[in-house]
Formats: sequence, C-alpha cells, structure tokens
Amino acid sequence: MDSTSNSTITCGFLLQGFFEFPHLRPLLFLVLLAVHLATLSGNLLILVAVLSVPTRPPMLLFLCQLSAIELCYTLVVVPRSLADLSMPGHGRGSPISFLGCAVQMQMFVALGGAECFLLAAMAYDRYVAICHPLRYASIVTPGLCARLALACCLGGLAVSVGLTVAVFHLPFCGSRLLVHFFCDITALLHLACTRSYIDELPLLGACLVLLLLPSMLILTSYGAIASALRHLHGGGGRRKAASTCASHLAVTFLHYGCATFMYVRPKSSYSPRLDRTVALVYTNVTPLLYPLIYSLRNREITSAIHRVLGLRGWGSV
Repeated sequence: MDSTSNSTITCGFLLQGFFEFPHLRPLLFLVLLAVHLATLSGNLLILVAVLSVPTRPPMLLFLCQLSAIELCYTLVVVPRSLADLSMPGHGRGSPISFLGCAVQMQMFVALGGAECFLLAAMAYDRYVAICHPLRYASIVTPGLCARLALACCLGGLAVSVGLTVAVFHLPFCGSRLLVHFFCDITALLHLACTRSYIDELPLLGACLVLLLLPSMLILTSYGAIASALRHLHGGGGRRKAASTCASHLAVTFLHYGCATFMYVRPKSSYSPRLDRTVALVYTNVTPLLYPLIYSLRNREITSAIHRVLGLRGWGSV
C-alpha cells in the first residue's frame, strides 16, 4: 500500500468493498446500477401515486413515508458502492474518513430504525381497521398519523445517535480495513481493539429498542387481528380482511428477518464476507421488493399508479 493510503488510514478507514474480485466488479456494477434505478423508480412512483390521490387514507400515508424512507435508505449506501465499483481496481479499498463513516452509519441506523417503528405503526393501523372498523376514522386521524410519523423518525434518530457515539468511542488499532462496502455496525465492532462483551451492549440496547419493542407491538396487534378474524362470520369477509394485512406482513418478515440475522448475534460469530454478502441483498434487493409487494397487493396503490401512468382502463380494477 502506498504512503497516501497509509496517511488516509490514520484518519479513517478503508472500505474493501469488492476490490478482491476485479473480474466480477464490472458485472456487479451493472447489476447493482439496474437494481438501484429500479428501486428509485418504484419508490418514486409510489410517492407520486399517493400524492396524486385527492383523499388519502392513513395506510396510504404510511406507505408514502415507507417509500420515502426506502429512497433515503438506498441513497445512503448504494451510490458510494457504485462509485467504488467504478474505480480502477488498485489498492486494498476505498478510503473513508472517520466523520464520513460515522455519518453513513448514523443515517443507515436512523432510517432502518424509523422503518422498524413505522411497521409497528402500520400494524396498529391494521388492528384498528379490522378490530374496530366503526371507530377507525375517529381513532386513526390525520393528526395521529402525523404524530406517529414524526415519532418514528425521532425514535430512529435518537437510537442511531446514541449507537454511533458509543461505537466511535471504541479504540480502533491495527488494521483499519473494513471488509464491507459501507460502514456497518458489525464490521466496525469487529475492528475494535477490545474484545469484551461490554462493547456489544450499545448494539444490544439498540436491537432491543429497534427490533424487540416494535416486534412485540406488531405481534400484539396481529394476535388481536387473528382473534377477531376467528369470530368474523363469512369466509369472504375473513379473506378480504386477511388480504389487507398480507403486504404488511411480507414486508415485516423481510425487514425483521434480515435485521435479526445481521445484528442479533454475538461478535464471536461475525463472518465479514458472509455479512457483506447478506448486506448486499439487504440494502439492494429488499428495497426493490417493497414497492412491488405493495403495488401488487394494494388496490388503492395499483389504481393510483395506473392513473399516474395514464392507463385509463385500469383505474377501477
């Protein structure tokens, strides 16, 4: 490594990305670029479609916020990864400063945390809609939706700031090479000099707040929904009520499944290259699937997208 790289490492990190696969990098760049553009297009289309609806029910407002989060989420990670893949394959990695790494990690955790809280709010919305349909309009008001949306963002921001401060107060010595394509928490903890389990307490606390608490709220909501569906007379009504939850459940399982696998593990089981591969799917494929899931399962979204695209004959489908 040259002297420039050495001086860069003393004040930051090296993101290895996929520099060790020079022959695969052009293909990976093209694939990620196509997925990134499709993700941006899908989420932007949902945003425009929801904003084009004159009267927006609460679920559409939540979907609008979810698409906005996914847009920012992918923009935090993917453009930098694409830029690194387009660089000449020399050296061990791409330098990133301490501040740049901290900001990227903080924004990544904040957006992921906001999504965790938002999925819990959407589960509550489905609970009220199915278990208390006559009182739905008086309970889930636009004001409540706005407060929930703000609480989701502030909750994710608060946890992310605390976690970022805790991680970047750890001593980093020796190699500063992150075997990753962005500044992920597990990759940074792996480079910390100390090996005590105390170092994992901030991550454990963040997981409890961002994963365990919202998941308990989601399970409680869907437990009440399942109980209500058992007492619902008529198979048609039960199927219709269940179908309104299918999209939310699919997105919830994707988000929490990937996040649990990535972060709810002891540091001793960390595998840099495996985690990098899983993160590649987590940060690129799942944001692409979300708009597909909702556009296929939600009739209001489908109709709004058809109107935006000018497909006149589809609006009433």
